[in-house]
Amino acid sequence: MADIIDLAPDQETVETGLPKGTAVAEEAGIQYDLNDPSLYFNRELTWLEFNRRVLFQASDRRKPLLERVKFMAISGSNLDEFFMKRLGGFKQLVAANVQEPSVDGRTPQQQLDECSADIHRYLREKEQVFDALVEDLAKAGIDIVHYVDLSSEEQKQVRDYFYDNIFPLVTPQSVDPAHPFPFISNLSLNLLVSLRYPGERGESLARVKVPVGAGANRFQQVSEGSRYVPLEEVLEHNLDLLFPGMEILSCELFRVTRNANTSEEEEHADDLMEMIETALHHRKFAPIVRIQVEPDITPLHRGRLAAELGLHAEQDVYISNCMLGLRDLWELYRLEFPELKETPHHPIDHPLLPKGRNIFHIIRDQRAILLQHPYESFSSSVERFLYEAATDPKVRGIKMTLYRTDPGSRIVDYLIRAAKNGKQVAVVVELKASFDEQANIMLASRMEEAGVHVTYGVVGLKTHAKVILVIRQDFKGLRRYVHIGTGNYHPGTARLYADLGLLLYDKDVGRDATELFNYLTTGFTPKRNYSKMLPAPKILKKALLGKIEREITVHNQGQPGLMRMKMNALEDIDVVKALYRASQAGVRVELLVRDSCRVRPGLPGLSDNIRVISIIGRFLEHARVFYFRNGGDEEFLIGSADVMRRNLENRVETLVPVPPGPLCEQVRELLDLQFDDRVSAWELQADGCYLLVNPNARKGQDGCQEKLIKLAEKRQHEVQRLRKRKSRQSGERNLKKR
Repeated sequence: MADIIDLAPDQETVETGLPKGTAVAEEAGIQYDLNDPSLYFNRELTWLEFNRRVLFQASDRRKPLLERVKFMAISGSNLDEFFMKRLGGFKQLVAANVQEPSVDGRTPQQQLDECSADIHRYLREKEQVFDALVEDLAKAGIDIVHYVDLSSEEQKQVRDYFYDNIFPLVTPQSVDPAHPFPFISNLSLNLLVSLRYPGERGESLARVKVPVGAGANRFQQVSEGSRYVPLEEVLEHNLDLLFPGMEILSCELFRVTRNANTSEEEEHADDLMEMIETALHHRKFAPIVRIQVEPDITPLHRGRLAAELGLHAEQDVYISNCMLGLRDLWELYRLEFPELKETPHHPIDHPLLPKGRNIFHIIRDQRAILLQHPYESFSSSVERFLYEAATDPKVRGIKMTLYRTDPGSRIVDYLIRAAKNGKQVAVVVELKASFDEQANIMLASRMEEAGVHVTYGVVGLKTHAKVILVIRQDFKGLRRYVHIGTGNYHPGTARLYADLGLLLYDKDVGRDATELFNYLTTGFTPKRNYSKMLPAPKILKKALLGKIEREITVHNQGQPGLMRMKMNALEDIDVVKALYRASQAGVRVELLVRDSCRVRPGLPGLSDNIRVISIIGRFLEHARVFYFRNGGDEEFLIGSADVMRRNLENRVETLVPVPPGPLCEQVRELLDLQFDDRVSAWELQADGCYLLVNPNARKGQDGCQEKLIKLAEKRQHEVQRLRKRKSRQSGERNLKKR
């Protein structure tokens, strides 16, 4: 492990938060008070621990170099969003003088303070990892160089390219009594330039936006090789083109982050789309929540920036000793160096979905097909399902939820095609999908123009469920075919996120899906009957709590209890308390939680039967799976909902049972591989730290995701062999008949 930078927090900085005298209390038989805040981790602090695990991937020299660069970019982008969504929200609560503590006992101000302290520790770790990455890139022939280290000939070449291709995009703005401090866009890189006329003492300020993404790359290539200089340095050393004849006194880089919590209450909106468009406009001009600067900025200019942007010069200004805007490292990851990346993964076509046969006939014969993305192709399964629904003359209608998708996705094309083919097409578009609002507004308008019936769900609730319902005229009448997924209908993320889906020909689920869409398109809330589907917010949470209590009861009757849950986040306090009660009763609880987790495992007498792990691999773990042993009458469920209060109480979500038999065995196999992972798994400790399950894993050793790739290929080969055998046997029988 010498090649991996140690990112574990110092022992002095780890606050266990354990109830005082825990062991003594247990020996004395004293019961825990489940309302004790110290029994619950803070959501934000555990998310920051997750991002630290992402950063660790960038430090791990067992990984291909450009994969490490990718993880560095992801960790930076993650932190940007954390400031925009979470810390921006806390600042609003503090400004409103909200003092109500969270379930872990922290007020909004305390959460702000503790998150800030943790972020500063993270920044020190990030700088160490970044420096090591730059060194390793240089050894591999990818040089990130400073402008001043270029030869005079190279500087001339870069300057000439800048003058011809980037200079016209740059707009300097002065800051003086006649020109107030200019608007600074979210996540933009900016130069604060101090300058004066030659021979004069008066100093002026100007702001210059670095035009990254406006036709210019962050990393400017030098000559023909793999040497790159940051664009901000090119701009800084060619300011004479912008300010001819002026004396440049200083040039300081800064970057701002704006609050993304600008939504209005939709209950009072006459036009939801207009409200979202207004909120997007407000977000553009939302309050700034963070300024990032480099260490050489003068105290005067640091204070000036903070004052002009309405922030505290000490609390809200973050000094970084490495590159600002790490998300731009994606540019380096996209370089053509295949030997520095993972072997490209190509999803297989699902072996039960052969080409050349009507997909509805296949689903009808199989009754249920489990899809495992990205190991199995999204294109040849879900997209094919929609394509054939759009073109099959027997299909009468398509109903679908759409939370996020690629603006250029074929999914929208297929829905439009279906409408033009005379089919009834209804799509529930979630306009408030964070950071995809503008894209969803455009997609909704495009579909409406083509005759698709577009609605925006139920007032006050986000529609996060992933459901497609196809109504087809079969030989025995109308039949319903359903797709239920854990991930978005987004072909891009379907190659990067690990998700599950079910293609179902099931009368009960079909009726449930019909009931769900009637609710989504009308918002009417009379008592609705569901036989298999567990929708939120009315049913899902009660059902989960009921299944946990059932496991406790069955365990107490002598049948060993076991629950396994896989999700992105575990935050709902009622579910956490139920899991504690299950552990106290002796039920084994295994949790696979990607990021935020309130549960404290390993507390004697409370959570010593709970294990929590997190998988960080080449794909983002995104599936939600729930398993209950139930005295041997096992139950597997998959769906769209994380165990968070917002998902269970303020969103439309769905959970459906996996049909018993081979599909349950496939889900069990997936869970077994992940809970037994010896490469990518981190285990949560009682003090809030995560430790690698196997810190001595060898380079090239397969983690669970690599094993799942091979397992999907094995299933494909087995089905192909079976088909060949049947074909051969059929041929032999025909020969005998002749």
